[in-house]
Amino acid sequence: MPCHVVNGAMLACSFGVAPSSLVVLPINRMLSSNQPAATIQDHIPMTHIMPFGMCSSPSNPQVAAATAAAMGVLTPQPCIPATTSPWVTGTPTMVLGSQPCLDNTHTCMCMWGGVVTVVSPGQMTEVIP
Repeated sequence: MPCHVVNGAMLACSFGVAPSSLVVLPINRMLSSNQPAATIQDHIPMTHIMPFGMCSSPSNPQVAAATAAAMGVLTPQPCIPATTSPWVTGTPTMVLGSQPCLDNTHTCMCMWGGVVTVVSPGQMTEVIP
């Protein structure tokens, strides 16, 4: 069942090796479980989406270069998220500041091919009907 996502939500990337957290700035002035509520526009790398440890995507130029230097052995490199587009929404049920709210069913694409998903929404008290 969809849940609103808030500051501190746990994220995962399909090419990352560690979880990350979502940082939601309090610009919309909407709190949910005493944390700023997220919208689909909260996708900016290193502002909203933090690194996922190491990246193993062969599309990432750093990984490709390190792999080539290691004679073709996949060599993960430090993750620097490259999420250039908003979270993909299904059916928006709530709007915050003219943007659909982010829920735990949304995904965000990294330009290196990774799919960022919400592992834990950061709260469990508000369920979207």
